[in-house]
Amino acid sequence: MMSNFLTNIEMDSLVETIKTAENNSTGEIRIHIDSNTDDRNAEVAFEVFKTLCKDKTAEKNAVLFHVNFEQKYLTIIGDEGISRCVDQKFWDVMHDYITAEFAKGNFYKALKSSVLKTGIELKNHFPITGENPNELPDEITFS
Repeated sequence: MMSNFLTNIEMDSLVETIKTAENNSTGEIRIHIDSNTDDRNAEVAFEVFKTLCKDKTAEKNAVLFHVNFEQKYLTIIGDEGISRCVDQKFWDVMHDYITAEFAKGNFYKALKSSVLKTGIELKNHFPITGENPNELPDEITFS
Protein backbone atom coordinates (compact mmCIF):
# COMPACT_ATOMS: atom_id res chain seq x y z
CA MET A 1 0.00 0.00 0.00
CA MET A 2 1.27 3.46 -0.84
CA SER A 3 1.18 6.49 1.35
CA ASN A 4 1.89 10.00 0.10
CA PHE A 5 3.13 10.88 3.57
CA LEU A 6 5.45 7.98 4.42
CA THR A 7 7.92 6.18 2.18
CA ASN A 8 7.92 2.39 2.01
CA ILE A 9 11.22 2.41 3.92
CA GLU A 10 9.67 4.58 6.65
CA MET A 11 6.65 2.28 6.87
CA ASP A 12 8.91 -0.78 7.16
CA SER A 13 10.88 1.01 9.85
CA LEU A 14 7.67 1.82 11.76
CA VAL A 15 6.77 -1.90 11.77
CA GLU A 16 10.21 -2.61 13.30
CA THR A 17 9.61 0.23 15.79
CA ILE A 18 6.32 -1.39 16.84
CA LYS A 19 8.16 -4.69 17.40
CA THR A 20 10.80 -2.92 19.50
CA ALA A 21 8.19 -1.02 21.54
CA GLU A 22 6.21 -4.20 22.18
CA ASN A 23 9.29 -6.09 23.39
CA ASN A 24 9.12 -4.31 26.73
CA SER A 25 5.54 -5.10 27.72
CA THR A 26 2.54 -7.29 27.00
CA GLY A 27 0.83 -4.30 25.35
CA GLU A 28 0.11 -4.21 21.63
CA ILE A 29 0.42 -1.21 19.29
CA ARG A 30 -1.23 -0.76 15.90
CA ILE A 31 -0.96 2.01 13.30
CA HIS A 32 -3.80 2.41 10.82
CA ILE A 33 -3.60 4.89 7.95
CA ASP A 34 -7.03 5.92 6.74
CA SER A 35 -7.80 7.66 3.45
CA ASN A 36 -11.54 8.07 3.96
CA THR A 37 -12.82 11.38 2.71
CA ASP A 38 -15.97 11.70 4.80
CA ASP A 39 -16.13 13.74 7.98
CA ARG A 40 -16.87 10.89 10.37
CA ASN A 41 -13.25 10.51 11.47
CA ALA A 42 -14.00 9.70 15.10
CA GLU A 43 -16.62 7.10 14.17
CA VAL A 44 -14.40 5.57 11.50
CA ALA A 45 -11.48 5.42 13.94
CA PHE A 46 -13.60 3.61 16.52
CA GLU A 47 -14.87 1.13 13.90
CA VAL A 48 -11.25 0.41 12.91
CA PHE A 49 -10.33 0.04 16.58
CA LYS A 50 -13.18 -2.44 17.14
CA THR A 51 -12.03 -4.47 14.13
CA LEU A 52 -8.28 -4.43 14.82
CA CYS A 53 -7.86 -4.15 18.58
CA LYS A 54 -10.88 -4.29 20.87
CA ASP A 55 -10.92 -7.33 23.16
CA LYS A 56 -8.22 -9.01 21.07
CA THR A 57 -5.59 -9.01 23.83
CA ALA A 58 -5.73 -10.91 27.11
CA GLU A 59 -5.15 -7.77 29.19
CA LYS A 60 -7.19 -5.47 26.92
CA ASN A 61 -4.02 -3.46 26.42
CA ALA A 62 -3.96 -2.65 22.72
CA VAL A 63 -3.41 0.91 21.48
CA LEU A 64 -4.39 2.16 18.03
CA PHE A 65 -2.86 5.19 16.31
CA HIS A 66 -5.49 6.06 13.70
CA VAL A 67 -4.19 8.59 11.20
CA ASN A 68 -5.90 10.33 8.31
CA PHE A 69 -3.17 12.49 6.79
CA GLU A 70 -5.37 14.11 4.15
CA GLN A 71 -7.82 15.32 6.76
CA LYS A 72 -5.07 16.11 9.29
CA TYR A 73 -6.86 13.83 11.73
CA LEU A 74 -5.26 11.71 14.42
CA THR A 75 -6.82 9.76 17.22
CA ILE A 76 -5.22 7.43 19.72
CA ILE A 77 -7.54 4.78 21.15
CA GLY A 78 -6.68 2.37 23.93
CA ASP A 79 -8.64 -0.68 25.01
CA GLU A 80 -10.18 -0.90 28.51
CA GLY A 81 -6.98 -2.05 30.22
CA ILE A 82 -5.15 0.97 28.83
CA SER A 83 -7.91 3.36 29.86
CA ARG A 84 -7.81 2.03 33.42
CA CYS A 85 -4.04 2.44 33.79
CA VAL A 86 -2.70 5.20 31.58
CA ASP A 87 -3.53 8.78 32.51
CA GLN A 88 -5.41 10.69 29.81
CA LYS A 89 -2.84 13.49 30.13
CA PHE A 90 -0.21 11.13 28.66
CA TRP A 91 -2.29 10.71 25.51
CA ASP A 92 -3.19 14.41 25.33
CA VAL A 93 0.49 15.42 25.43
CA MET A 94 1.34 12.80 22.82
CA HIS A 95 -1.54 13.90 20.58
CA ASP A 96 -0.34 17.52 20.79
CA TYR A 97 3.23 16.45 19.97
CA ILE A 98 2.20 14.35 16.97
CA THR A 99 -0.11 16.98 15.49
CA ALA A 100 2.58 19.67 15.92
CA GLU A 101 5.14 17.43 14.14
CA PHE A 102 2.62 16.53 11.40
CA ALA A 103 2.06 20.26 10.81
CA LYS A 104 5.82 20.52 10.09
CA GLY A 105 5.68 17.53 7.77
CA ASN A 106 7.51 15.24 10.22
CA PHE A 107 5.11 12.32 9.81
CA TYR A 108 7.61 9.50 10.27
CA LYS A 109 9.47 11.14 13.17
CA ALA A 110 6.24 11.82 15.05
CA LEU A 111 4.89 8.29 14.70
CA LYS A 112 8.20 6.59 15.47
CA SER A 113 8.82 8.67 18.58
CA SER A 114 5.24 8.20 19.80
CA VAL A 115 5.28 4.42 19.31
CA LEU A 116 8.50 4.20 21.34
CA LYS A 117 7.07 6.45 24.10
CA THR A 118 3.93 4.32 24.15
CA GLY A 119 6.09 1.21 24.56
CA ILE A 120 7.78 2.74 27.60
CA GLU A 121 4.42 3.72 29.09
CA LEU A 122 3.02 0.23 28.48
CA LYS A 123 6.06 -1.29 30.18
CA ASN A 124 5.18 0.70 33.33
CA HIS A 125 1.66 -0.73 33.44
CA PHE A 126 1.93 -4.07 31.63
CA PRO A 127 5.35 -5.55 32.40
CA ILE A 128 6.26 -8.93 31.00
CA THR A 129 5.97 -11.57 33.72
CA GLY A 130 6.11 -14.73 31.64
CA GLU A 131 5.33 -15.57 28.04
CA ASN A 132 4.85 -12.55 25.79
CA PRO A 133 3.07 -13.72 22.65
CA ASN A 134 2.58 -11.18 19.87
CA GLU A 135 -1.21 -11.02 20.07
CA LEU A 136 -1.75 -8.63 17.16
CA PRO A 137 0.07 -8.14 13.84
CA ASP A 138 2.69 -5.38 13.76
CA GLU A 139 1.99 -4.41 10.15
CA ILE A 140 0.50 -1.03 9.34
CA THR A 141 -3.06 -1.36 8.04
CA PHE A 142 -4.82 0.86 5.53
CA SER A 143 -8.33 1.78 4.48
